[in-house]
Amino acid sequence: MSNDRTMNRRGFVRLCASALALIGASPSVLAQPDASARRYNRTRLVDDTGLPITAASLAVGENYLFHYPFLATPCFLLNLGKPTTSTDLQTEDGQRYAWQGGIGPQRSIVAFSAICAHKMSHPAREVSFINYRHERVQFRDAREKKSEREQVIYCCSEKSVYDPAHGARVLGGPAKQPLAAILLEEDKSTGHLYAVGTYGGEMFDRFFKEFGFRLALEHQTSRVRDLVANDTRVVKLTDYCRNQVLC
Repeated sequence: MSNDRTMNRRGFVRLCASALALIGASPSVLAQPDASARRYNRTRLVDDTGLPITAASLAVGENYLFHYPFLATPCFLLNLGKPTTSTDLQTEDGQRYAWQGGIGPQRSIVAFSAICAHKMSHPAREVSFINYRHERVQFRDAREKKSEREQVIYCCSEKSVYDPAHGARVLGGPAKQPLAAILLEEDKSTGHLYAVGTYGGEMFDRFFKEFGFRLALEHQTSRVRDLVANDTRVVKLTDYCRNQVLC
């Protein structure tokens, strides 16, 4: 019995040593960047004519809009024009996750749900109170002090401000969590861009409960909760919305 216990202890030590060696060689074994990702359909991003979107086709600083993962859930697609890196974030209910950063040659292409994390203001055909501001703007930060910076997503409805270069973390206003991030992939052989999932704090159930009827009218279908399938169209926000409220 004593020999068996000794062998078991030795086996356990060897197993731990092997695991530590594996983790040391590849830290991602412990911390997968998309560990909290929710996978939806792998959907290709295309333009008005049906041609695939590539990183090179996205103008720096332009507001682009597409719908994902559902037919009526709007998202921002942005080329920030600068590299991004992974950022540790947290949802309102305390769940931690790591935003992976952007994709493309400079890792400057990012995408986020365009549903504000406070009261779910979002781009609609008639008007949008939430938009990306590439130019320098003024706002009040989390400590209610006047702040000024460029490259923010600004919701003028309740003055929530997000930083798309760092996972849409909250810079100011009443929002309690970052915008949900859209997980993007780039096909290296073709350069085509795909949306494949989300991570962070989704608000889709609340969104459909509160706006479902209006969404059905706007999209002219009762199937607003259907998942986007093979392709999703990318348009400029200025072409999608008749009016944009800027602040």
